[in-house]
Amino acid sequence: MPEGTLEVLLVSAKGLEDADILCKMDPYVVISYRTQEKKSTVASGKGSNPEWNETFLFDVSSDDATDIKVKIMDSDGAIGVDDLVGHGRQVNLRA
Repeated sequence: MPEGTLEVLLVSAKGLEDADILCKMDPYVVISYRTQEKKSTVASGKGSNPEWNETFLFDVSSDDATDIKVKIMDSDGAIGVDDLVGHGRQVNLRA
C-alpha cells in the first residue's frame, strides 16, 4: 500500500555526447524507482542539450528501495535499437 508520492522533475541535460553521426540525436530519459518505470517524451532533434520539463510521480512505501535510476537514451525510431547515452543513480533518498 503506498504511503506517499515521490515527485521527480526532469528538466534538461547538457553536454551529452552525440550518439548519431549524420544528424542530431533524439534523447529521452527512463527513470526507475523499484518496480516502477517512467519514460519521458523524445526530445526530437535536440542533440546534446535537450530540455523536457516533465514531472513524474512514483508511489512509495516505508519498505521501498531508497534509490532512483536514470538512463538517457537516443531514440533511433523504427531504424534500429535505441542507444544508451548515459546513466546515473541517486542512493538513499530521504523524506
